[in-house]
Amino acid sequence: MTKNAFHTPRLLLAAALFGAASAPALAVEAFTAQYNASALGMVGEGQMVVAPQPGNRWQYTLTVRNQAVDLSQKTVFDEQDGRMRPLNSSDSSRLLIKKKNVNTTYDWSKAQATWTGTIGLDVAGPVKLQAGDMDALLVNLAIVRDVAAGKPLTYRMVENGRAKAMTYQVAGKERITVGGKAQDATKVVRTDGDKQTIVWVVADAPVPARILQRENGQDTIDLTLKSWR
Repeated sequence: MTKNAFHTPRLLLAAALFGAASAPALAVEAFTAQYNASALGMVGEGQMVVAPQPGNRWQYTLTVRNQAVDLSQKTVFDEQDGRMRPLNSSDSSRLLIKKKNVNTTYDWSKAQATWTGTIGLDVAGPVKLQAGDMDALLVNLAIVRDVAAGKPLTYRMVENGRAKAMTYQVAGKERITVGGKAQDATKVVRTDGDKQTIVWVVADAPVPARILQRENGQDTIDLTLKSWR
């Protein structure tokens, strides 16, 4: 595996967040979701949590852990006109012996995003923000919302010192197992060169039922939903 063959789920999920194309949706609700996680060929556990914060804000947390990988990512966001708007985020990861810590500030009063931490000066920003911009972690909620509403899965993602437009394509239905129960899922796919992200969405679940990232034809990370509440 090359040194670039593994990407954190924040990059993994970057494929679908362009709120500018999404109409106002249902209000955010708190939840905790448990995942089986496979990363670098090792099994582990994953968790996604959305919890309310003071000031009509929310915190979205994703963790993935096994013997080789320890990821903890958080995004604080609010809702504007039915769209999720990132305010700040943190990304702490350990991949074998390599560690990374990145903090992002989305300053909507100045319409710019900036980055600090384990980064190069060329990705520190600022990057100009547009209404509807999101970070990649929020894609979990955006995909579920837009698949349920039958809306285009096209977004503008602002992260890691850049803004990028991305689109998922619906690839039909598949039968998958969630928490020991077979369910029909909508499968959506995004391909970017030798990288591919596949997401499965089932009815009533607030997050994707499965997220698979592949690179050079090999699986790099795989999250499968076990339960949520």
